[in-house]
Amino acid sequence: MEPSRGAPSAVADKTAMLRKLAALVRCHILTMTTQAGSGHPTSSLSATELMVGLLFGGTFHYKVGNPNYPNNDRLIFSKGHASPLLYALWAAAGVLNESDLASYRQFGSRLEGHPTTLFSYADAATGSLGQGLSIGVGMALNAKYCDHLSYRTCVLLGDSEMAEGSQWEAMQIAAHYELDNLLGILDVNRLGQRGETMYGHDLAAYQKRVSAFGWEALVVDGHSFPEILSAYEAARRVSGRPTMIIARTIKGKGISFLEDKEGWHGRVLNQAECEAALKELGEIDKSIRGEIPMPEPRVPTDRANFHLVQPPGPVSYPLGKPVATRDAYGSALVRIFPAFPGLVCLDAEVSNSTKAATFKEAHPERFFEMYIAEQNMVSAAVGLACRGKLPFVSTFAAFLTRAFDQIRMSPYSGANLKIVGSHAGVSIGQDGPSQMGLEDIAMFRAVLDSVVLYPCDAVSAERLVEAAAAHCGLVYIRTTREASPVIYGGEEQFVIGGSKVLRKSDRDVATVVVAGVTVHEALAACDELKREGIAIRVVDLYSVKPLDEKALRDAAAATGRIITVEDHYPEGGIGEAVRSALADLAAPVRILAVRRRPRSGRPEELLDYEEISRRAIVSEVRRLGN
Repeated sequence: MEPSRGAPSAVADKTAMLRKLAALVRCHILTMTTQAGSGHPTSSLSATELMVGLLFGGTFHYKVGNPNYPNNDRLIFSKGHASPLLYALWAAAGVLNESDLASYRQFGSRLEGHPTTLFSYADAATGSLGQGLSIGVGMALNAKYCDHLSYRTCVLLGDSEMAEGSQWEAMQIAAHYELDNLLGILDVNRLGQRGETMYGHDLAAYQKRVSAFGWEALVVDGHSFPEILSAYEAARRVSGRPTMIIARTIKGKGISFLEDKEGWHGRVLNQAECEAALKELGEIDKSIRGEIPMPEPRVPTDRANFHLVQPPGPVSYPLGKPVATRDAYGSALVRIFPAFPGLVCLDAEVSNSTKAATFKEAHPERFFEMYIAEQNMVSAAVGLACRGKLPFVSTFAAFLTRAFDQIRMSPYSGANLKIVGSHAGVSIGQDGPSQMGLEDIAMFRAVLDSVVLYPCDAVSAERLVEAAAAHCGLVYIRTTREASPVIYGGEEQFVIGGSKVLRKSDRDVATVVVAGVTVHEALAACDELKREGIAIRVVDLYSVKPLDEKALRDAAAATGRIITVEDHYPEGGIGEAVRSALADLAAPVRILAVRRRPRSGRPEELLDYEEISRRAIVSEVRRLGN
């Protein structure tokens, strides 16, 4: 890169100041990791000039002291193990002091081993490699298409994580949406955890691949401030596509006995080594502070309309009319949008099946087609959520398993994320096992503080979408392909943590706990058993997590027996949740679930085959009676 143009003395003065800041940052990195006894100093040292040049070189704009200012440039450390560098930078900006840095990795500190949003200057939780660029895509989409702000999103990437497929999912979609407000900074330091990375220092290999994905690719010496500053200025001038700065760096840069040495990844210096390293840095001016230019004083264009929030419209479906819950999902998004103007919808090229297309038709400017790239879709939604949007993400339930790492990381960013999995269970029929979501309830139940909702008809689906939008946190809604009769009136309310008792008498011999498609099987079984003089209680457990423990305990006490029926594998499903909740009671819990390898067939055939149909319920109740 050509050095940036300007008065030679001014350029020299800026470069000299940046070198002093880089020495201070390196001092903080070494000191804090040695004090903590753990961390990744060498991975932080390699990117020091890149990040010092970014924050303090004049192209990054940020209102220091107000990390939530809407037009701040955003900074994401996708290589989250370089957290010592992140914290050292903000110390150099005057946000943290040495006492703060001394708490690094200690219990109770906001400076965690990998960045989380406990530290308010971390835009998202990172450290599970391959996710930061996708989160950056979401933030850049928000700036360009939602809030219409001038902020830029900068993502520090490691060369090891470029082997992750999610990176290239993000690269494709960023080019597709022409995100010229997105800047990737690739720290090619050659060494991974156990040795050389896939391409080592072959920067041409990265440049070729990055360019092929439609990005502007700028190659620099990652320790040369003139080249770095010139690249950042050039990136600001790129229009119509994102930019990747590909920087050749040295792992452990600045310390002779660490530079480009294997065996130092995730290893810290002892006190004697640290003292020797600090001597190599020379005199450190701990009083200097880096200056960051202020951003433009702009706010989101739609913020002025937030006070115009209207209540959601009414829900109205004729009783008995067959309507798929996936259809109700699309209708619900349109109905509630006036009440939740921050709502955006992302879908993985199946919106005509998930019915997110209904929202797309009504509000195309708030819909993002993310194509068949579920990992990127979820993390991009996290990025949108981190900038104040309310993302609803939809695809087939089966395909969400690909994005479980992104899903389980989302709460650490505080993401207010709603995920909808359609085509769940064997009841989808002829498409066969590859399309049947049968692990999704277990997957989402396993995530801390998640909510899992499973509507059985159009009214409950509409109301639960509304409840999910009002809830702050991760919510999963399971929808089904086939139409099912409406059993609830439009005035019926559904709360998270609740249930509905659909059949009840003082002669009930058992309680059948169901959700989704099996609600209708249980009601049919109840009618058949009634003709035989056998009464059962039927509970629609539409809130799978959290459970309505009181209703379940009352039912167990009244009937003495519980039968759960679910279109899901038994492991981690509704039955195990109910059995766990009632573990201290004497009432037995019998679990009917999908236990055979699924096949193609008609929905009713498959429900019978898996013994979760009305016939199976009748048979199980009769068996208990004997």
